[in-house]
Amino acid sequence: MQQFQSFEQFYPFYLREHANPVCRALHYIGSSLVLLVLAYVLLSQQWLWLWTLPLIGYGFAWLGHFGFEHNRPATFKYPFYSLAADWVMYKDFLTGQLSRKLNAALAQQ
Repeated sequence: MQQFQSFEQFYPFYLREHANPVCRALHYIGSSLVLLVLAYVLLSQQWLWLWTLPLIGYGFAWLGHFGFEHNRPATFKYPFYSLAADWVMYKDFLTGQLSRKLNAALAQQ
């Protein structure tokens, strides 16, 4: 894997590692469930459920990588950049910016 000096360098790599739409969909499902469980925990004060957040988020993401993308999750080598990129990709998806950014990242290959 490459070495990255900034998140701006990392994010196009991250997007290329998520070219498969099913993999991305599983990331979005996991991220959405993380937000729902976090809201439940905060509203109900059922703090015990916090342990499920990494399991939900990473479980769906890793299923996408191993089952559909057939690559090793970037989390294993770049845990902090990868976590940030998960949420940026989710934001880009929700705001309609993802197609443009993904196409630009794929063109860099």
